[in-house]
Amino acid sequence: MPEISGYRLTRVLGAGGMSTVYLGEQRSLGREVAIKVMLPDALTDEVSRRRFENEARTVARLDHPNIVGIHDVGRTSEGLPYYSMPHMAHGHLGQRDLRGKEPQVRAILQALLDALRHAHARGIVHRDVKAENVLFDDTDRPQLADFGIALRRGYGSRVTTAGLAVGSTAYMPPEQARGEAVDARADLYSVGVLAWEMLVGSLPYNAPDALSMAVMHVQDPIPRLPRQLRHWQGFIDRALSKSPDRRFSDATQMLAALDKVVERSGRGPADVGHELGKRLRALPAMVWLVAGLVVAAGIGLATRESGGQQAFYRAGDNGDAAAISATAGIGPLATGIDAANRNAMPGNPDDALLRAAPESDAETWLVAADRQLREHKLTAPAGDNAYTSVLNAWQADSGHLKIAASADALIAALAREAEREILGGDDAGARRSVMQATQLASRTARSDGPALVALRERARKAISTRVDSAASDYDRTAALAAVESGRRMGLEARALAALDTRARKIPLAGERIEGGSIDTVLVQQGGMRLAAMRRAVSRADYTEFASATGREPARCRERASLLRVMAPRNWRSPGFDQGAGDAVVCVSWDDASAYAHWIGKRDGRSYRLPTSSEWRRLPATAGGSRAVAEWNVDCSGSCEYRVTSGGSWREDAGDRREGGRGYDDVGFRLVRDL
Repeated sequence: MPEISGYRLTRVLGAGGMSTVYLGEQRSLGREVAIKVMLPDALTDEVSRRRFENEARTVARLDHPNIVGIHDVGRTSEGLPYYSMPHMAHGHLGQRDLRGKEPQVRAILQALLDALRHAHARGIVHRDVKAENVLFDDTDRPQLADFGIALRRGYGSRVTTAGLAVGSTAYMPPEQARGEAVDARADLYSVGVLAWEMLVGSLPYNAPDALSMAVMHVQDPIPRLPRQLRHWQGFIDRALSKSPDRRFSDATQMLAALDKVVERSGRGPADVGHELGKRLRALPAMVWLVAGLVVAAGIGLATRESGGQQAFYRAGDNGDAAAISATAGIGPLATGIDAANRNAMPGNPDDALLRAAPESDAETWLVAADRQLREHKLTAPAGDNAYTSVLNAWQADSGHLKIAASADALIAALAREAEREILGGDDAGARRSVMQATQLASRTARSDGPALVALRERARKAISTRVDSAASDYDRTAALAAVESGRRMGLEARALAALDTRARKIPLAGERIEGGSIDTVLVQQGGMRLAAMRRAVSRADYTEFASATGREPARCRERASLLRVMAPRNWRSPGFDQGAGDAVVCVSWDDASAYAHWIGKRDGRSYRLPTSSEWRRLPATAGGSRAVAEWNVDCSGSCEYRVTSGGSWREDAGDRREGGRGYDDVGFRLVRDL
C-alpha cells in the first residue's frame, strides 16, 4: 500500500487506467475515507502533477449535496498525487436495475442535473459522467464523483497519447470523441446516455472496443426506445443530438424538459393496441386466410344488400395491389391500405388481409439485418451492420416472432467468423467475435439458446485443430497459446481441460517423444526437427536384432597379428569386456543401416543414421567404459568410405572408415524426421 501521512490504507476498492482507489482511515478524525492515488504513468512530469492538484483544489470548492466532496489533496511518500473523499459504501449506478422504475430514474436525473448546474456555473465541466461515477451514500442519495479529468473553462481538450480523447467512450459525446474542445453540453450528452441506460437497462450504443464505441456515438443514428418508453424519446433525441447546438443549452433547460416528460401509469389504449398487434402477428397464416374469406363474404353480402358498388383489387405492374373502387361500407378497410403500407407489407399483394395485418416497429430493423447478413456486414461499418439492427429490433419490440431467428443467424455468422479467425491465428479477432456473439445473446435473451452453444462448440473444435496442428509441429508454445485464447474467449474451463493436457504433453527440445520402442528425444534447431536416440544402440538392442534376422557379424578392424588371425574380433567379442547396456561396436555401416530398417519396420516409423551436421546437435551420450565414435549417413569419394563423428578411445582413429567393416571404437545412433 502507498504510504500517506495521516492515513492508514487497508485495501483496494478499485483500479483504472489512471489511478487506484484505496479504502483507508483518516487518523486524526477516525473516519473512513476513499483515497484516489494517481498512477506514475498517468502524470509523468511535475507540470501535470501540479495541474492535477490545482484542479482537485478547484473541485474541492464545489459544495453541493449531490457532489462527492474532496477532503484532502496531497502526495504519497513516493511523490504520487492523491486526494481523499468520503467512502460511498452503497455502490454505484451501474450496479442497479432501474427498468420499470421511472420515478427513481427521474429523481436521479434531477439530482445529477442539479449537481452539474452547480459545477457548470463555476466553470467546471466534469467530462466523465458515467454510471460508475454516480455513487450512493448511506441515505441512498445519488452523488456525482470523480472530477479527476474535469477542466476549468478555457483549458481546451485533453487527448491521450493513443490519440483517443480522455473519458469513457460509452458515454462520450461526438465532439469529445473527435478531440475537439468541449463545454457543459458534453456533460448533458452523457446524462442523456445515463437516462437511456437506466430506462432500458443497456447502453444506447454497443461495440466491442473503445474506438468502435466512439465511432458509433459520432456516426450512428439515435436509437429508438421501446414502445412503452416512447414518451421519453423527445427528451433522449435532444440530449443525444450529434451537434451540441441542438442539445439542451444548459442543465436548467434540461431539467425543465425532464419535468415535461409525462410518466405513463398503467396501460393506455396504445399499450393495449400494441399488445393486440403482437398477438395478431402470432396467429398462423391459415387463420388470417380464413378470417379474410369470412370478412370478404360479409362485405360481399353487405354490398349486395345495399345495392352498392362492390370493391375489388387488381395486381399492378409492380405487383402491388391497387384498389379500383370501394363503397363507403368498406371505407375503414380501404383506409388501412394506403400506398405506403402496401409497399411495406410482405406476402401475397392480392391478399388484402395480409396487407392490413398490424406491423411491428421492429420489422424495418429486421429487414435491414437480413440484408446486412447477406452482405456480411456483421458488426461493421458503424450504422449499417446486423448487430446494431438486431439490437434495435429487440428494443423496438422484444416479442417479435422473427427476432430469435435473426439473432441466432447473426450468432451463427459470428461463429463462422470466429472459427476462421481461430484457424488463421487471429486470436484477438476471434475473441472479439465470440464476445460480440455472447453480448448479443445476452441482450436478446438468447444466452441459453442453441446458437450460442453451437458457437462455443465450434470455437472449441477450432482450437482443438490448432492444438493438433501445433502438436504435429512439436510446438508446445503455439498449442498453449491456442488454449489460452479459448480461455480469454470465455469458453468453459472444462471444455478446455483436455486440450490443455494435450498441449502440455507436446515435448520441448531435449524431452522424450512418446511412442515406439526406441527412447528418442526432440532435437529442434532452426528449421531442423528430429527425433533422435538419447544414447547409442546397445549390445542388448543389437543382440535382439541379430537373433531376429540371423545377420552374420561383420569383420572388425584387424591389425597384422597372428593372434588376430587365430582369434578374429566382432561385435560379440570386440577384444574387451562390455556390459549389455554399453554401445555396440564392431558393427559396420551396413549393419547399422540394416538395424535402422528392421527397427523402423517393427515400429512403423522411418529411422536412419544422422548426417554429420545433424549429429553435432544430438544430445551427448556415453559409450560405457570406452568412448566411441558413431556412424553417419554421409560418405566420401564413391561412398566406399563412410564418415564417423565424435572422438573415440583410439588416438589414431580417423573419420573415414570402410562401410563394410566394423571398428572396435565405432557405434551408431538413429534419428527420424518429424
